[in-house]
Amino acid sequence: MSKTAQQKTGNAGLDKRTKWSYCIGATGRDAAYALVSMYLITYIQYTMNLSAAQFATISAIMAGCLVWDAINDPLMGIIIENAHLKHGKYRPWILLGAVLNAALIVVLFTVRPQGWSFVLFFGISYLLWGMTFTMNDISYWGMLPSLSSDASTRNMLVTLMSIFVCFGQFAVAGIVPTVIAGNAVNAYRVVALVVALAFLGFQLLVYLGVTERERKNTDVKLSLKDMLKIFMRNDQLIPAGIGYFLFNIGSNLLIIFGYNFFNFEFGYSDAGNLIFIFTVMFGLGTLFSQAIFAAVSKKLSRRKILTYSIIMICVGYLLLLGYGYVIPKNIILLNAIGFLIFFCQGIFNMTMIVMINNTIEYDEYKFHERHDSVISTVRSFAVKFASALNQGISALVLIISGIYSISRQISELEINVGKGEMTSEQALATANGYISGVTDTQTFILRLGMVFIPMLVLLGCYLIVRRKYRIDEQMYADMVAEIEARQ
Repeated sequence: MSKTAQQKTGNAGLDKRTKWSYCIGATGRDAAYALVSMYLITYIQYTMNLSAAQFATISAIMAGCLVWDAINDPLMGIIIENAHLKHGKYRPWILLGAVLNAALIVVLFTVRPQGWSFVLFFGISYLLWGMTFTMNDISYWGMLPSLSSDASTRNMLVTLMSIFVCFGQFAVAGIVPTVIAGNAVNAYRVVALVVALAFLGFQLLVYLGVTERERKNTDVKLSLKDMLKIFMRNDQLIPAGIGYFLFNIGSNLLIIFGYNFFNFEFGYSDAGNLIFIFTVMFGLGTLFSQAIFAAVSKKLSRRKILTYSIIMICVGYLLLLGYGYVIPKNIILLNAIGFLIFFCQGIFNMTMIVMINNTIEYDEYKFHERHDSVISTVRSFAVKFASALNQGISALVLIISGIYSISRQISELEINVGKGEMTSEQALATANGYISGVTDTQTFILRLGMVFIPMLVLLGCYLIVRRKYRIDEQMYADMVAEIEARQ
């Protein structure tokens, strides 16, 4: 790196091309992740007509693959940490992971063997999808703390990048439900191709636009034993990682169950437009939280931000639990509740990300070593391990409640539409007839999985972090000053 580049990317500064290329690049990658994480299981549930045993096996495979991905994350961190590639520490892995993962996204939503053959095909393809996304994910997030150690610059990066994450997620989460019902098989194919191309384009921007910043420890080779030592010695990384794991369980269950909630509360033909409006609330709530995070973090300590956020999150979940039972079943009210939950979870999420990243300097302060890639894998590890558990919870709730057996009937309708044996209008009308037979008990079981379980888990996250995490703003500033003084 030239002296000019080094000056521009000092602790307190960052060149504009790097800043914008890195942050904008999040759009395509998170659109791709949202498509698979939010809609792959829905695609299977509503288009493949699998038996309950086959669907349960699919869910178990997804959980197993996600557990492996969680384990694979720190292993990938070691590979990145040890590799010394010509075009940078992170950029080659970012691009290679994007290319391979985009191809697998198209395969997952296009190739359609039937029955147990699909289960086998899915197991192999989904495993490869997870491993290739890990390649991109670990390198992309590992690059973030390496760009700057300055607290305000890092908060700015997290805020700006999170805004573009929201754009990517919103584009998929909002548009997909409006174009799927009544022609799901063909619509998912088109969506998968468009999202895969967007993934490639935005990650190419990162590869070409980011100037990586040199760090020390470039000649240090890490082993698996070294990685475990780094994790276990960092007494602040452990509670932050456990807390982020619990946060992802709680915050993602609402999204996982959301599609089924709208289908079975409002009807298959009307759900798509209602999901779109609710997703607008998701986008606005998350985007607004990200836009004001840097300003809020200057006025409130992270501990206060977490406290105020968890109180409002619990209020939102209690309102959602009583929606249609003790409070009116009003669409405007439902979307207001959604905005409240998503806004507070967005603030909570970004605070947790900053807290995890700050343990990198904590490790450097205490042990005179810096391992951005390895410690950054904790975030991805927590997300994927939580996703594995969520997959098991969602499958169990859908099967026990009887919701899955009804959605299987709807999937047969979608298959017939794809074959040209039925019109979309006929499929939608018949699907609404199936849903009208759902009992209040079935929908309430779904509501418990979507609301009550997440609220309890999020409370557990807050209590662990509040009691065990000690790196406040003053301590972090002191650590950075000490590290810079050594250098």
